[in-house]
Order: sequence, then C-alpha cells, then structure tokens
Amino acid sequence: MDDVAELVDRIWRMDAAGMLGALSRRLGDFDRAEEALSDAVTEALKRWPDEGVPDSPTGWLVTTGWRKALDRLRRDAVGREKMARTVAGPLPEPGADDRLAMIFACCHPDLATPARIALTLYAASGLSTVEIAAAFLVPLPTMAQRLARAKRQLRERGIRFEAPQPHEYADRLPAVLAVIYLVFNEGYLSSGRSVQRRELAREGVELACQLAALLPREPEVAGLAALLELHHARAAARFDSWGRIVLLDQQDRLLWDEAAIERAALRLRAAVRQGRPGPYQVRAGIAALHALASSYEATNWADVRALYDRLYVLDPSPVVLLNRAVATRFAVGPTPALDEVDALGDRLAGYHLWHAARAELLATLDRPAEALPAAERALELATNPSERELMSRRVGELRRRL
Repeated sequence: MDDVAELVDRIWRMDAAGMLGALSRRLGDFDRAEEALSDAVTEALKRWPDEGVPDSPTGWLVTTGWRKALDRLRRDAVGREKMARTVAGPLPEPGADDRLAMIFACCHPDLATPARIALTLYAASGLSTVEIAAAFLVPLPTMAQRLARAKRQLRERGIRFEAPQPHEYADRLPAVLAVIYLVFNEGYLSSGRSVQRRELAREGVELACQLAALLPREPEVAGLAALLELHHARAAARFDSWGRIVLLDQQDRLLWDEAAIERAALRLRAAVRQGRPGPYQVRAGIAALHALASSYEATNWADVRALYDRLYVLDPSPVVLLNRAVATRFAVGPTPALDEVDALGDRLAGYHLWHAARAELLATLDRPAEALPAAERALELATNPSERELMSRRVGELRRRL
C-alpha cells in the first residue's frame, strides 16, 4: 500500500497539469476536474494494491476520474444539463496540449498575480496546498483561500481550458513566463534554510523546461528555461553551511553543476539562432557569461555591460541600469560606476539593492564613512531574511573599518 501511495504521489507531481488539463478541457470546470481526479486517486489506492498498477497509470486515473465526474453530473439537474453539452466517449491519454492548456489557464492575464502563482504551482507542478503555503511563508488558510478564489475566478470568467493557438501566444505568453520567473525567484532568493524554498526554485526550473519542450519554436520560452537552469546550476554554492548567502565572487565553482550549465548554454544558442531576441534570452546570455567564465576575475565584464545595454532597449527599467553599473565597476572602474548609480537615485531611492550597490562602491573607493549609512539604509529596506543577514554583515564590517 505504501508503494502504491508513493507511486500515485509521483504520478501526480509528474503530470498533474496533463491530467487536470484533460479533465478540465472536457468538463470545462477546474473544480469538477479536481474533484473527479481526487476520486480517481482514492479509487487507485483501493484497487491497485490488489489488482496491480495498470500499464498506463495516468490514463487509468483520467478515465476513472471522467467516469466519476459523469456519475456526479447524473446526480443533479444542473449536472444533467451539463452532460448534454459534454463530449462523450473515452478520454485519450493526457498529452502536451492538456499540459499546455492547464499552464496557460492558470497563468491567464485576467487573474491577479498571487492567484496565478498559487494556481500554477498547485495545478501545473503538483505541489500541495500545504507545501505552497510553507514555501511562501503564509498560513495554510490564507493559501487555501487564495486557491479557492483563483478557481472561482476561472469559473466566473469562463476561462477556457484549451491550448492557445499560435496567434494567441503574443498576448498570453508574457504572463505565463512572468509567473514561472516569479515562482523560481521566490524560492531561489531564500532557499538557504528552507527545503520548501529549494523545492519551489526547482519547480520553477521544471515548469520552464516543460514549457520549452511544449513550445520549441518560442525562443523566449527557451531563454527563460536557460536562464533558470543557469542560475539553478549554482544553487549548491549559493549558501554556506549556516544558510548564509555566498556572493558570486566568493562561490566555490567546483560545486556548480557543469553539465546543467552546458545544457543551458546549448539551449540558449539554439534560441538565439531563431533570430527573435527578447529580454529572457539576453538575461540568460548574461548568466551564461558568468557561468562559463573560469573565474570571477576572468568574466568578460565588457560583454556583460554590453548585454545590459541590449536588455535596457528591451526592458527600459532603472534596475537594469543598476545592474549595468555593477558591470561598469569591473569593465571601466568604480568611480564611473558610482556616477551611474548616483544618477539613478531619484528612481531607486526606495530600493534596497540601490543602497547596497552604492555602499559597495563607496567601500571600494575607501570611503567607509559614506558607505555605512548607505549600507544601513539597505538593511532597513530589505525584507528578504537571507538578504537582511548579508546586509547586516556588511554593516558590521563597515563599522569595524571606522
């Protein structure tokens, strides 16, 4: 029984989106699909220990879920009306279109961003409500309410569970990619002390890679997958044994996953060859320059800076210019880098990393008395526990220098 339960759990995590997508497309209702699949899982736990695991476990679960859904529909008048509009016949194996439909439905731009993230993780990656709540550090009832609200919005807005047509990608894909990027960052930035946060980052990578496999002709999808793979390849070196952040220049590169870096680089090259540049591809290019350099000192900072120039054309954000200034420090020098950072003060004065970058440059220029208040302000503004710990250390170092 324990082996069967583990198998069912593994199937759910591997293909939740496909199974829910297949049922939701046929039923037109996420809640009914989820309920039907839950009934099918219960049935599997009863029958598989005695009857054996079927040749196609996912197909068995979807077909059984479909039958359970029909039974429920027959029992109420509204359901009988719905049955008349429901396609008859057996369901095919859940496939790529089902997974794609579910991901796009969960990330629909009509849904609020927190709802998109929660629903995508729940339906498309197989994480439980408990796991998602733990990963986002919110109470279980709060996350349960967020999921319930997201499902209700799907139903009320009549969002279709169908794979979008190619001409719809331009409108829908940015929301999907943004959600997956947020999922990854939420876990990656704070994974030092938390197994759940590490799992969240891994789910972001897997979602991006799954989407890249489903949409091989969309270079920005491949760009996002490469970007997340490159960052995740450094995960083992990003935190020390106390769970503290280790910055790039101090990381042990022997701990990096070289095979993953090479796979991501190949993916990125293939995306770039399609000749449709986008911000995720450029970000992945920057990450690749860092990952493929033999050492921090050997990084081609001039190329990094040039890529930030290209990124700013595609994404004219002051944060892009702040990151470019960091590259300027190594490509040109700390004084012009500080000038670039100071020029952003009117737009980024409330951003903790602007103050942190300024403190670092002032310290490098041997101006600790000016660096200290900047570092203290960065600590005041930071909310991420891992970043706060790092900035607290920086404040202590600067105070010792005075």
